[in-house]
Amino acid sequence: MCNRAERGDTQKVLNLFGARKGARFNEGPLQIHPAQPGTVIRVENGERVLEQMTWGFPLIQKSKKTGKPLKPKPVNNARFDKLHTYFWKWAASKPENRCLIPTARYCEACGEPGCMTETWLSVKDQPIFAWAGLWANSDEWGSVFTGVMTDNAPDLIDIHDRSPVIIDPEDWDFWLTAPLEELYRLDRPYPADRLRVEHTATPWFQRKAAPVEGPTLL
Repeated sequence: MCNRAERGDTQKVLNLFGARKGARFNEGPLQIHPAQPGTVIRVENGERVLEQMTWGFPLIQKSKKTGKPLKPKPVNNARFDKLHTYFWKWAASKPENRCLIPTARYCEACGEPGCMTETWLSVKDQPIFAWAGLWANSDEWGSVFTGVMTDNAPDLIDIHDRSPVIIDPEDWDFWLTAPLEELYRLDRPYPADRLRVEHTATPWFQRKAAPVEGPTLL
């Protein structure tokens, strides 16, 4: 599951997707984490717009001890095979709640627990690619989004058994407009030979940025 990624350069994203900046847009960090700002492309009045939203649908849980609500947890990934379930169907079934997440590359933690390092993946022929997403307005964090995940290519299972649903340009409009039952043809591993894999020696937990919530996938 992905909980670290880099968004694409703003002007390049606008040009690539033929989009305009939406009302909810501010420049944020290039590297994004759950419960922090990221950017998405959504459709508004027939136009593609680029907007900033918080990464992760808020999941409200209650304390087992007190019964009181706990701090919301960001559900930053959604399994494609779970889009028909109650938690996701209300959004996934509505084209207006789907989005594309402009992504330059995404990261997975590799190695043994306690000494994991960053491994970055990108699409060889697409400096900025589209990751399938869902978005909504929430009471807790305002506008939020989540990335849809699918099975990873067999050659990349050693990195993780799942990967982002990468949508090639010819299917962008299909993801944004088609009925939910027709979307499942996109639920397939992205070809490993089209991905660039960069193993690094950078420790996964070295960063000094704001604390990152653990990944959640439903």
